[in-house]
Amino acid sequence: MRILVLGAGGVGGYFGGRLAQAGTADVTFLVRPGRKAQLDRDGLVIASPAGDWRGPVQAMTTDALVPGWDVVLLTAKAYDLESAIEAIRPAVDGRTAVLPLLNGMSHIDTLRAAFGASCVLGGLAQIQATLAADGVVRHLAPPAGLQFGELDGAMSERVQALAACYADTGVQARAVADITGAMWAKLVFLGTLAAATVLMRANMGEIRAAPGGTEWVDRLLDRSIAIAAANAHPPKPEVIATYRKVMQSDPGVHASMLRDLEAGNRIEADHILGFLLDAGRCAGIDMTLHETAYIHAKAYEARRAAGRLPG
Repeated sequence: MRILVLGAGGVGGYFGGRLAQAGTADVTFLVRPGRKAQLDRDGLVIASPAGDWRGPVQAMTTDALVPGWDVVLLTAKAYDLESAIEAIRPAVDGRTAVLPLLNGMSHIDTLRAAFGASCVLGGLAQIQATLAADGVVRHLAPPAGLQFGELDGAMSERVQALAACYADTGVQARAVADITGAMWAKLVFLGTLAAATVLMRANMGEIRAAPGGTEWVDRLLDRSIAIAAANAHPPKPEVIATYRKVMQSDPGVHASMLRDLEAGNRIEADHILGFLLDAGRCAGIDMTLHETAYIHAKAYEARRAAGRLPG
């Protein structure tokens, strides 16, 4: 398969890099000129508990982009979706599958409007990874997983072929029939984690150690589960049990949104917290907890835009 990866940061660099390392697909990274120069000079560098790797990779900038790709792996932040669409537009033709690995759900409709429903897959990434200042893709901790599939539930040749490309890469990649349900399930976990850790400016262990913290987190998770259920995608009991276990047993767990906020970076307030808030309100659910977290995140965005952040 010919696979174009938008970006060579934490997510794109890792999942595209493992394919390049295994040689199971023809992978090219679509990057800015500075990152291309770095990749051309140093290769792609991955530091990971699953094994480090440095190797040459193909990279290009948008001015060299032409159609002819089987899959475009879209790894932009949700707030950069419009510019990402314009960046990959020259690559997408009738044969191309666009696989977004963005947080939330609202990007699916935007991508379908841009490229047509048949071109867009559903997908999600399970990874903690970042691009360090030295250009190294740093995978912080297990797991490193991908799920993807057709939004109509079909197990198509193209999703099976992509899963086969990942078979010998060490990435836990699966083609699944109910990708929409899997995306909702991730949103339940991520939305709860983001709402809790951003609002409290603390990791899960610190929140649970506070008086009433454990019960508050459990209520927040239950409310997120109710939102998904009201939208016809209730998470499976075993998935909920896993989420509760992670939130209870991993004291350091926190949302990447908290890391971005503490670094003074942009955050995906509308695409995660705002989406859940709207979905819950439409279902008639009491959204007081999520509303408070969303207002907190939007107030941060306003302070950041006005240049009033400390430091």
